[in-house]
Amino acid sequence: MTQSRNEPVNGEQRSPSRRAVLATMGALPILTTATSVAGASKAVAAAPAATVVIDAAARRQTIRGFGGMSHSAWIGDLTTAQRDTAFGAGDGRLGFSLLRIPVPEDRSAWSRDVATARRATELGATVIASPWNPPSSMVETFVRGSQTNARRLRYDMYGAYAQHLNDFTTFLRNNGVNLYGISVQNEPDYAQDWTWWTPTEMVRFLRENAGSISTRVIAPESFQYLKNMSDPILNDPAALANVDVIGTHLYGTPFANFPYPLFKQKGAGKELWMTEVYYPNSTDSADLWPQALDVGEHIHRAMVDAEFQAYIWWYIRRSYGPLREDGKISKRGACMAHFARFVRPGSVRVEATAKPASDVYVSAYRSGDSTVVVAVNKGASAVSQQFSLANGRVSSVSSWLTDASRNVASLGAAGVSNGTFTAMLPARSVVTLVTA
Repeated sequence: MTQSRNEPVNGEQRSPSRRAVLATMGALPILTTATSVAGASKAVAAAPAATVVIDAAARRQTIRGFGGMSHSAWIGDLTTAQRDTAFGAGDGRLGFSLLRIPVPEDRSAWSRDVATARRATELGATVIASPWNPPSSMVETFVRGSQTNARRLRYDMYGAYAQHLNDFTTFLRNNGVNLYGISVQNEPDYAQDWTWWTPTEMVRFLRENAGSISTRVIAPESFQYLKNMSDPILNDPAALANVDVIGTHLYGTPFANFPYPLFKQKGAGKELWMTEVYYPNSTDSADLWPQALDVGEHIHRAMVDAEFQAYIWWYIRRSYGPLREDGKISKRGACMAHFARFVRPGSVRVEATAKPASDVYVSAYRSGDSTVVVAVNKGASAVSQQFSLANGRVSSVSSWLTDASRNVASLGAAGVSNGTFTAMLPARSVVTLVTA
């Protein structure tokens, strides 16, 4: 599905069908040891579910983090307080550890996002950057279907463009921000309003010029995870050698297209990042509940089905974003915080029963001796969910809850019996569990 996202060109429109806002209800999640599961289930009339088996030894991808985009030229910069809310990791914060910023084509605009990038860095976040256009002197127009003024990078300017990306990287470094990576092009396959790249052109640039770029290279950033953009890179050893991160966006991408077997086959040593999305739409308020739970499921699928190492939202502060326009955390933002605050960079996703009950989605992550479990219950009934940790030690577990009335509310700790514990997952809720 094509969607217009990048203001101010086309505004925010054409989203998936709106979901009806359902009435919500739920009970506090109650953590119990295995011996009292039955009584707890009876007390809240919770439906039983298959045991979630977490295998701490079955390691999957290393997580780089969760975050969002700041684009001051289009919607204004984040305030000082909003930066701290976005990138702080404590109570009342989103816990973002990734920031994406634009690479302006005009050097005079390079300082626009420095303040936010510098503060994000001070708070421990990683910064990446993506260009929408090369400098105008490097661009030519051509006819692309019915578009008579389509833009592309001139072939004789590939080397100069690589230097342009290097110069931006150096500028940020000199201003206190070390980029983790820089993209070749934002959405080269959805470029009516910016610069087009064909898969062949992308491979050519990567083969011949990307090796000179001084930071990690991100490509191709397809708008919809279209594999015709990334397959040629994975299938070309010379191009692949000059790429560090296969990046993509997920606008309208069906869950069935999240897995990427070719990356598993040929992407050894490379990273797989989701570098931009909003979900499920940009038309509804981010505080609609239980619609905001769609964000929790989407992140779950991105981690478990796609095995992405990073998940980056579009605008951090927006009516449909993790921060509302007033800088307060929205319901969508709370769902993101259940991952971002607790699944920190360097954590490793481990194998866990992903769908133990209808409408329940579970993922697990290991950091040192601690395991973080995020459980999304989109169902209309509470679920009594048993967890069993294999190949790991656990003595207690703490929980946090988001439901219709609470955002990432701490609910204390409970004991564990023989590596097993039970958590009540209220109807239409997200629960994060952290073992100690």
